[in-house]
Amino acid sequence: MIRAAAHGPRIVTAEFEPATQARLQALRDLHYPAERNRVPAHLTLFHHLPPSIDAELVGRLKRATAARPPMAELAAVQPLEEGVAYRVSSPALAAIREELADAFAGLLSPDDLRLWSPHVTIQNKVKPREARALQAELAKDFHPAACKVAALRLWAYRDGPWEALGRFPFRL
Repeated sequence: MIRAAAHGPRIVTAEFEPATQARLQALRDLHYPAERNRVPAHLTLFHHLPPSIDAELVGRLKRATAARPPMAELAAVQPLEEGVAYRVSSPALAAIREELADAFAGLLSPDDLRLWSPHVTIQNKVKPREARALQAELAKDFHPAACKVAALRLWAYRDGPWEALGRFPFRL
């Protein structure tokens, strides 16, 4: 069920199976600037959807998650302008995102219209030298890792923090 929230753009994210989610969260807690680390580790599908589509969006998220969990792969350490992420590969999750993007095509923000680059941010808003050092550290022992997407999450943006509105687990 979705929690009611009157205001704020909607954000849709993916959450991983517990072991992978815990690993990503531990890295994020260790490396993300504490004053900016306001939300759990996540993969963003959409950055800014209007609250006016809540009912249809919830219905579509429920239908999308009625299937078995999509497989994904933490595929590479990815540099960001001011941080580091893990690039994620998941054709099944990409198909879900594409279906949602088609359904809401006229309502997508410029960020959501750009080519989707699925990743989980581990560090952001740091000096380039700090980001490069973490990238080198993570890349040193990196091996691609298969995992499952456990759920899709719906959030409302609240001028910084996010308010959790709903969690839609995939069928196990």
